[in-house]
Amino acid sequence: MERENQTEADNFVLLGFTDDPDLQSLLFGLLLAMYLVTVLGNLLIILAVISDSHLHTPMYFFLSNLSLADIGFTSTTIPKALRNIHTHRKGITFAGCISQIYFFVLFGCQDNLLLTVMAYDRFLAICHPLHYMAIMNLRLCLLMALGSWLVSVLGSLPETLTILRLSFCTNVKIPHFFCDLPEVLKLTCSDTLVNNIVVYTVTIILAVFPLSGILLSYSQIFSSILRISSAEGKYKAFSTCGSHLLVVFLFYGTGLGVYLSSAATPSSRMSLMASVLYTMLTPMLNPFIYSLRNRDIKVVLGRVLRKMVPLN
Repeated sequence: MERENQTEADNFVLLGFTDDPDLQSLLFGLLLAMYLVTVLGNLLIILAVISDSHLHTPMYFFLSNLSLADIGFTSTTIPKALRNIHTHRKGITFAGCISQIYFFVLFGCQDNLLLTVMAYDRFLAICHPLHYMAIMNLRLCLLMALGSWLVSVLGSLPETLTILRLSFCTNVKIPHFFCDLPEVLKLTCSDTLVNNIVVYTVTIILAVFPLSGILLSYSQIFSSILRISSAEGKYKAFSTCGSHLLVVFLFYGTGLGVYLSSAATPSSRMSLMASVLYTMLTPMLNPFIYSLRNRDIKVVLGRVLRKMVPLN
């Protein structure tokens, strides 16, 4: 498609989950419930960390940033999907599609980096407890948090900006509920070599390297735990990083599931269903994982809820 004619067809079509009208109401209710649980759950984590001085520690500071990133991650895709189901319209503008891709990559990168920072925090707490407070001071925590946000904001630009050089064919139907970058690249009539190079480069820098850092940190953590003589000491040490480790498995497990399913089968429907776990289930479960396994969080959350909903 010529660039001058592209503005007439800038509306992509998000095919979504199903065309069955009998399932639309059920799907809308399910997505809305998951979105509200995700936003409210993560907001409660943020409010709990802000409101209680006992939670003003590096671990909870990074946890509140992770909750903020999860809210942004789900808010990038689900509200648009809900609007399309409610209005029975599947269109999205070119600018809207580019914006979705940018913020989806941004918050995804932010999750990667924050999980890496949190793994480093647990590494210092377990492997170097005597030097923990001296190393993980307020200045370093702020620098690490601001650095992860800055890297995510800048790291999301190359994948997004390179899309602007592409021209798209007349068939602009995306078999997804949001503008997923791999699906959008399949619709172009232009050569995507540059785009693929950029995607792989950004993935290696902002996904593979962070995951390697997490694995390295936990290899050192497990080595230190195994050297502890008492079973009680091992359990206490492992419990301090159990919630984070579970979130890491959930985040990277579902994320890898999306790309492995895409590589194993050409079916876009399989990729769509795998993406539901990656984009919805993981951010929704994170608050429950941390609150249910953490006594401090449960106590503060109970206090926050009593203030918000006074009981007789």
